[in-house]
Amino acid sequence: MVMDDIYHRPLLDLRISVTDRCNMRCRYCMPREHFDDNHEFLPKDDILRFEEIVRVVKALIPHGLRKVRLTGGEPLLRRDLDELVRQLRACSEDLDIAITTNGLLLKKHLSTLHGAGLSRVTISLDALDESIYKSMGDTEASPTVVLDAIDAAHNFGLPIKINAVIKKDVNDNQILDLINWFGPRSIPVRFIEYMDVGSTNDWNLEHVVSAESMRRTIEQHFGALQANQPNHASDVAKVYSTTSGWKIGFIESITNPFCGDCSRARLSANGSIYTCLFTDKAHDIRGILRMDASEGEIAEAIRSIWSQRNDRYSEKRSNQSKKAKVEMSYIGG
Repeated sequence: MVMDDIYHRPLLDLRISVTDRCNMRCRYCMPREHFDDNHEFLPKDDILRFEEIVRVVKALIPHGLRKVRLTGGEPLLRRDLDELVRQLRACSEDLDIAITTNGLLLKKHLSTLHGAGLSRVTISLDALDESIYKSMGDTEASPTVVLDAIDAAHNFGLPIKINAVIKKDVNDNQILDLINWFGPRSIPVRFIEYMDVGSTNDWNLEHVVSAESMRRTIEQHFGALQANQPNHASDVAKVYSTTSGWKIGFIESITNPFCGDCSRARLSANGSIYTCLFTDKAHDIRGILRMDASEGEIAEAIRSIWSQRNDRYSEKRSNQSKKAKVEMSYIGG
């Protein structure tokens, strides 16, 4: 039986954070002044073991779970991540297993991840310009490392999407460059409106470039965009095609919220369920996992959480924007 929340939204997708650590300090996610050398990350014993993650997924598959996405922090900092992918793939050949990564470590792990059964990869890349990339990510790394990994993944035949968070007067001049780079390679680019995730990224509505504004800019250079039909009602991105057939997506959490169709739960690295990206309310399930709960008991615990879910943060943002929220690095995007 599918799990539904108060608004009859099913639990179809599970975002799984495998670590709260990252090798970048992106200004919109983990600003260094809050995540410096003195920041206390989760102790190892608090982090879910692979077998515990797999038990959660196995418990949810009979209730409609169709997709898992491995996130972080940066998920490739978790040792032997391919083994988790292999165990998840053993749960179901039909399960969609994706990973979201900044790409800096991806090339090294591509072969084992692909061989383990990874379905696809989403790579965060906010700029091709080296100085903008380094500034936004507060990193000494180069975007060429990420581009090399993307080429390698493309050669493996692994489906790829590119995510770019767009911030006004910071990297909005990179939109056309990203399309020109990835369009001819048949790699979809998705532009994300700068969101008020967490409580440390200094979000302000004036920093947001709306998807509508982005589309106007794109159409001036590439001609009219054709809207695509979504594959699922719960798809987060509105996808368009250029006249050349290049796919461009827009994630419009600020200007066009999609709470009404949200089917995503989030499992933090330390075993808490979060029912919204913009919440601070955690529901611990690590406790029952470590008490050797059965799959039925795990499913029932999550059902009791999901059935009470009434989150609609993005639709109510105007009167909630100052509320405390969990940091995105803690539960993934």
